[in-house]
Amino acid sequence: MSKIKNVEYGLEKIFEGAQDFLPLLGTDYVEFYVGNAKQAAHFYKTAFGFQSFAYKGLETGCKEYASYVLKQDKIRLVLTTPLNSKSPINEHLTKHGDGVKVVALWVEDATKSWEETTKRGAKSFMKPTTEKDEYGEVIRSGIHTYGDTVHIFVERKNYKGIFLPGYEKWESDYNPTPVGLKFIDHMVGNVGWGEMNQWVKWYEDVMGFVNFLSFDDKQIHTEYSALMSKVMSNGNGRIKFPINEPAEGKKKSQIEEYLDFYEGPGAQHIAVATDDIIKTVAQLRERGVEFLSTPPEEYYKAVPVRLEEHNHELREDIETLKGLGIMIDADEEGYLLQIFTKPVEDRPTLFFEIIQRMGARGFGAGNFKALFESIEREQEKRGTL
Repeated sequence: MSKIKNVEYGLEKIFEGAQDFLPLLGTDYVEFYVGNAKQAAHFYKTAFGFQSFAYKGLETGCKEYASYVLKQDKIRLVLTTPLNSKSPINEHLTKHGDGVKVVALWVEDATKSWEETTKRGAKSFMKPTTEKDEYGEVIRSGIHTYGDTVHIFVERKNYKGIFLPGYEKWESDYNPTPVGLKFIDHMVGNVGWGEMNQWVKWYEDVMGFVNFLSFDDKQIHTEYSALMSKVMSNGNGRIKFPINEPAEGKKKSQIEEYLDFYEGPGAQHIAVATDDIIKTVAQLRERGVEFLSTPPEEYYKAVPVRLEEHNHELREDIETLKGLGIMIDADEEGYLLQIFTKPVEDRPTLFFEIIQRMGARGFGAGNFKALFESIEREQEKRGTL
């Protein structure tokens, strides 16, 4: 079981430790740069149950790119593809393949957010810009973070439109039913050798985040590979960004594999929350979503011992969890259930985590060994271990 003794600051310190110069209301959207947004949108609708929401492209007067916005409960994904060879988006695609470009954060004041972060050392990506249409105005600004990833601050309190100015409602006859995904729980970034602490300090200094949970290579390792990770959170706990870096091991770690194929730091996975992981995962499997291999029998036999005082709280049947490959862990606050997809693209880079929290505020440290052994089995098939 992952214990609070692994917490560097203590979870209760988040609220008193984080600074208030950058109040964040939540994740506004996540934008992917992809080679074919129309087809990618069909995949996320079919496989993950996202719904058609908004569109920007040639039909709306945009000649440079097309963007499809998908929605499921509080999650908004934007899939953007270039419409000509001169677009700078192509450079991102050539280097990284499909991947996350923008992690957009919902704020009350996008101008102040930009001013506060840039004066603390952030490199500007987008100066405060007002975008208007008949439904009002949105102010957006942005800063660079690790690799080619950026944070955009979105102020939409004076806007009543569907998404952003320039977008129209996307009407579609094809909208598979949702699978119960609720909101983004956290997003994980992979950075290079020796860079984790640099980016931890950046999030502390530039964005006022707190490092409330840390794992070193003694906790996150298998026989062959290891990594280190620190979890950053803003003051209200709505935004959580774990940051990973590789550690020395006998063979190549999953972080090294990611960095090789993404060709630099970037978003490794998006964790999305559900209230019923058994129902959600069963539906995702039926729709063709591929998950990492199920942990061995010994893993599930050990669950009652690992859960300790939380056994009486467990609502789920362990055999059902085993049948779907769902892992379970606990901390002093409660337990959690989680499962990880295989990479959703041909490059072994971006993947998704499905998570259900039953009080636990950790990240499944007790599952790390089983999880990474599953990843290593996939790496071995790819010849990249």
